[in-house]
Amino acid sequence: MKIAVCVKQVPAKDAPLRIADDGVWIRETDIGFEMNEPDSFALEEALRLKEKHGGEVVAISMGPERSKQAIKEALAKGADRGIHVADDKFFLLDPLAAAKSLAAALRKESFDLILTGLQSDDLGAGQTGVLLAELLGLPHATIIMQIEMQEGRMKVKRELEAGWFQWVEVPLPAVLSIQSGINKVRYASLKGIMSAKKKEIVTIPRESLGVTSEPTEHIERIYVPQKTKKTEFITGTPKEAAAKLLEKLRHEARVL
Repeated sequence: MKIAVCVKQVPAKDAPLRIADDGVWIRETDIGFEMNEPDSFALEEALRLKEKHGGEVVAISMGPERSKQAIKEALAKGADRGIHVADDKFFLLDPLAAAKSLAAALRKESFDLILTGLQSDDLGAGQTGVLLAELLGLPHATIIMQIEMQEGRMKVKRELEAGWFQWVEVPLPAVLSIQSGINKVRYASLKGIMSAKKKEIVTIPRESLGVTSEPTEHIERIYVPQKTKKTEFITGTPKEAAAKLLEKLRHEARVL
């Protein structure tokens, strides 16, 4: 079985984030980066499938040169090789343009299964897996909690709302978005770190893929929310107070 796993490099959780001068992204020069945590669960699931059924795991990531570190971490944990879609301005891409680029790179090979994390820790759009499946013309299932391989197909367990689950059969090849917490993520061993240095990482410039990057959406600006406090006392009889409260919830807070 040939499995591709999309891994993204994102700012570290404890990184001191500062907004760039243009106001549309963060200042990246003085912060640390790490593999996107939801993607690590997808990687772990791919490695477990490989150990159980055999095959190959390929880690693919898009971004500047530093994003290779996410691929190297995947290789150290057990992935066989990596694909780096190089783009220094990848953060300007909207989810559709990013998915088109990844799809073009993945289309160069015949993968039996493509796994993504549920969402990224930086943007959190949660659209990559769904868009990849549509662009590649493959069946897709989201929020996967369990995978059972069968002859030429899979039986997967999806998490629904209110504690409900759903079992569905998915033919191969397919794209799955893995739910965070589905497994216990392994650490890279010293042996794995050393062997990762010998594993192949192919770099593909994003512009060479021939994919248009005209955005269908864009970030106007990012900013730090201002903390304010406002307390208002509602007076009158219980009936009058309830009517005033209902009015504010409906027209000011807009939660009703």
